[in-house]
Amino acid sequence: MTALLRRLGGLALTLLAVHLCAFLLLRGARGGPFDEARSLPSEVEAALRAEYHLDEPLSTQYLRALGGALQGDFGPSLRYRDVRVTTILADALPVSATLGLGALLVALLIGIPAGLAAASARQRPLDGLVRGGSTVLLSVPNFVIAGLAISWFSFGLGWFPPAGGFGWRAYVLPCVCLGLPTAAQLARLSRSAALEVLEGEGPRAAQARGLSASVIRSRHVLRPALAPLLAFLGPTSAALLTGSLVIEQVFALPGLGAHFVQAALNRDYTLALGITVSYTALLGILTLLADWSMAKLDPRMESLSG
Repeated sequence: MTALLRRLGGLALTLLAVHLCAFLLLRGARGGPFDEARSLPSEVEAALRAEYHLDEPLSTQYLRALGGALQGDFGPSLRYRDVRVTTILADALPVSATLGLGALLVALLIGIPAGLAAASARQRPLDGLVRGGSTVLLSVPNFVIAGLAISWFSFGLGWFPPAGGFGWRAYVLPCVCLGLPTAAQLARLSRSAALEVLEGEGPRAAQARGLSASVIRSRHVLRPALAPLLAFLGPTSAALLTGSLVIEQVFALPGLGAHFVQAALNRDYTLALGITVSYTALLGILTLLADWSMAKLDPRMESLSG
C-alpha cells in the first residue's frame, strides 16, 4: 500500500508539473486566441479578454486555471463560444477511446500470436515472414497505410466508408491502420521474450517430460513472456486510447487528437491545456496498471502493494 500511495503521489506531482509547463508554453507562444478577429474594434476585443480573464496578471490566470483543474473544470473554450472544455472532452474521448480500443485489440490479436509463432519457428520461413512483415509495417507511415486501405477497401471493394461514416463500419479501417504498427512492435517484442524463455530450463524440462508444444507454449512460455509486453503496453495503450492525429484526420473522426491540433492552431488555451492534462493522467494511470500487472505475473518484481 505504501508503494502504491507513493506512485499515486508521484503521478499527482507530475500532473501539477505538466499543467504548469503547458500553461506557460501556451501563454508564451506567439499570437493569441483573438488574433484572427482583426476587424473587431479594440473595445470589443478588450471586453472579450476581460470575459475570459486574459487581462489579468499571468500568476492570477494560472491560479484560476489550477483551481479549476483541481475541480475537474478547465473553463470555457476560447474558440467554441459558450462550450465548456469538459463538454468537448466528453464528446471527443469516446471517439478516441473506441478507436484506441479497437486498435489495441487488433494489435493484441495479431502481434502476440505472430511473435510466439515466429519464436517457435525460429530460422524457418514463418519466422522470416513475421520479421519482414513487422519491419515493413514499422517503416511505412500511418497515412500511407490508411491511404492504401481506403483505396482498396473503400473505393475498390466498397466494404467500408472512406471517411466520416457512422456505426461500427466507420471504425474498422481506422482501427486496423492504427493497430498494425503496434502489432508489428508486439510481434518483435513477444518473439524476443519467447526466445529468451524457450532457451531456459523450464521449457526444456517440460519437453523432456513429453508435454506437447501447445501446452509448453501456454504454460511455460506465454506467462513469463507477457511481462516485458506489459511494460510496453502501458504507455502504448494510453497513446492509442487518446487517438492518433493522423488517423483521425484521414478518416475525419472528431477525437482528442484532432481537437488538440485545432486548439493549438487557434490558441485555444483552455482546450489545449485540458487535453494535455487528460492525456498525462491517462498515461500515468495505464502505466501504473501495467506495472501492477507485471508484478502479478512475475513475483520477482516488487509489488505495488508491498
